[in-house]
Amino acid sequence: MSSLEAVWVQPYELPGAAVVTGVFDILHVGHVRYLGAVAARGLPLVVGVEDDPRVRAWKGPTRPFNPSAERAEVLAALRFVTGVFVVKGPPEAHGPDDYIDLLAPMRPAALAHTAGDPHAGARAAAAAILGAECWELEAIPDRSTTRIVNAAGKG
Repeated sequence: MSSLEAVWVQPYELPGAAVVTGVFDILHVGHVRYLGAVAARGLPLVVGVEDDPRVRAWKGPTRPFNPSAERAEVLAALRFVTGVFVVKGPPEAHGPDDYIDLLAPMRPAALAHTAGDPHAGARAAAAAILGAECWELEAIPDRSTTRIVNAAGKG
């Protein structure tokens, strides 16, 4: 039994999607460009949104600014997003086995992440075991929720 669970907001049940997981707290142009670049590779795009307790553990008690259900709803509204789920589970569950157990039922063709992702190694290992490609895309320079919040003096 996996320590992570996918709770579907916008279900997508066909195999062969590109899967991305992340926080997506304040949706900004960096998110849109990144997700658009993944979708432009030609596979259906399925996005996993980390739940609120996981985000708080990783980013601090004031985060996320928006609850996971709302973050998932906003992502589902993007024209190039095919499916959306919320990732629920303990914050320490981010190893290869956790991703394998979470994603295996989806039968992804690719797992995508940004360069510098602290969990990139686990994602790459999971992709290899799942028989999926691992796509590492460059982050959009100077575009992040943390940067936006810090610039506004709210971080």
